[in-house]
Amino acid sequence: MSAAVSTAITPSIHRQRLRRLLLSCLCLALLQPWTSALAASPAPVAAASGMVVSAHRLASEAGVEVLRRGGNAVDAAIAVAYALAVTYPAAGNLGGGGFMTVQLADGRRDFIDFREQAPQAASADMYLDASGEPLPGRSTEGWLAVAVPGTVAGLELARERFGSRPRSELLAPAIRLAREGFALDQGDVDMLATATAAFRRDPASAAIFLHDGQPWQAGERLLQSDLARTLERIASEGGAGFYHGPVAAALVAASQAGHGILAQTDLDHYQARERKPVECDYRGYHVVSAPPPSSGGTILCEMLNVLQGYPLAALGWHSAQGVHFQIEAMRHAYVDRNNFLGDPDFVANPVARLLSPEYAARVRNAIDPAHAADSHALRAGEAPHEGSNTTHFSVIDRDGNAVALTYTLNNWFGAHVTATGTGVLMNDEMDDFAVKPGAPNLYGLVQSATNAIAPGKRPLSSMTPTIVSRDGQPVLVLGTPGGSMITTSVLQVMLNVIDYGMTVQEAVDAPRFHQQWLPPTTRLEPFALSADSRRLLEAMGQQFSNGAPANHVAAILVGGPALDRPGPPGMRYFGANDPRHGTGAALGY
Repeated sequence: MSAAVSTAITPSIHRQRLRRLLLSCLCLALLQPWTSALAASPAPVAAASGMVVSAHRLASEAGVEVLRRGGNAVDAAIAVAYALAVTYPAAGNLGGGGFMTVQLADGRRDFIDFREQAPQAASADMYLDASGEPLPGRSTEGWLAVAVPGTVAGLELARERFGSRPRSELLAPAIRLAREGFALDQGDVDMLATATAAFRRDPASAAIFLHDGQPWQAGERLLQSDLARTLERIASEGGAGFYHGPVAAALVAASQAGHGILAQTDLDHYQARERKPVECDYRGYHVVSAPPPSSGGTILCEMLNVLQGYPLAALGWHSAQGVHFQIEAMRHAYVDRNNFLGDPDFVANPVARLLSPEYAARVRNAIDPAHAADSHALRAGEAPHEGSNTTHFSVIDRDGNAVALTYTLNNWFGAHVTATGTGVLMNDEMDDFAVKPGAPNLYGLVQSATNAIAPGKRPLSSMTPTIVSRDGQPVLVLGTPGGSMITTSVLQVMLNVIDYGMTVQEAVDAPRFHQQWLPPTTRLEPFALSADSRRLLEAMGQQFSNGAPANHVAAILVGGPALDRPGPPGMRYFGANDPRHGTGAALGY
């Protein structure tokens, strides 16, 4: 059934059909208890006074130490971000960018946009051949793929606005880890090994991330003296230590030598921005998340608005009917993401319309409860749509100040190039633009000219750093890497906690699925669906592929291990580190 036909169904007929299907599926759901699939989840990490969950234990330790010394959640987040630039070079960075969602104990909410932006010499057709087709690898490898980095500017803006500790104190752990080195464990080695061939193509990267030309081994110590010197300049000079002076000169020189277009004027003019976060409500909870140029908060709230009309808890976790509704909500939301959203300095984002109750009702009315939509038939401008590789960490302090921060190099290890003498790996964020409208990017996203390349423009992102509150107090802080799968992963962890009553660790551990409109297939993690549920969904017309790449969710639940379930006496914060990667830790005090 096409979208145009399904929207013509009257609401009363739609409700009658939905009631019949819900009753039949409810019987099946009751026979498939979800708890057995999650029995192996450990208890969340509990703490009384503060919690940090990040993708590397040493970075989490740096954040907890700041909290112990009286720093607030923003101070700790800055320390974690700089430490991850040393210990988690696949995504932690100085040469990339990202977003920070902040909710303070006094109720103030803010969002800091330090997304990378296109250099002034960029053009809409810079990655196309003479026939107008994308040139393979041009937007993902080497200096031509590099956008102007924003991480240092963003962390400095956050410190100036909300921090309470000296900059030198917040960078001290990262400087120590870079100068003195740290012992690599197997998870570190496995991550570095994914880019061995790329490192060998770039001498500056090979000098750091290979050991005498060979992959590092577990137990060996990784020292990064050039990066230590760069961090020391930032500690003493702030943003000027990165965007001006010797570090900036080295970035520009390396770009020119590598046939890139990054110039000193691009570094001079880069600014992090404060923006109004996207906010919505779901079943009595208030959600604060990322606005454009991230699509994350908008489509997260769009999906929540649609799903609020379905009794997910009664249907049961990963019942066929519940999964069908979630897949269709994802499919419709990604039509909007890929066609309507972009840098707010360049395009008008219809966020208010997409998040209105009326729009959610129209999308629900377009969802056939018994049949999958045809992705190729869903188009922007037609009813009802008229008119992975990052890292995330979550922090909360003793006063209840909360930070969700996601930042990225885009691909693992970005463009696989390092500026000689700086230790700074650079992003390949230009690929997040629509290199050619209608052609898939690194993550398979098919986007419109709304996200076309333009000088000074910020590419559309999927990052979704999110804080969920009840009665004005944060109850869930979360986010994840994963490219186009970020927002659907955040959605499912939230549903697991709110609708299905899981502990925060169970919610993070539970297998996930992802639908992004095009391609039309839904990607499944192992064990995401029972054989029976998959057969029922395929009978509805759903298409599946196996082997969805694993995200790394970092989540904190406040008050108990699950909503409305008290924890041990005196324990207030409960952290969940995703087991899907061999690094990371939830640590508190």
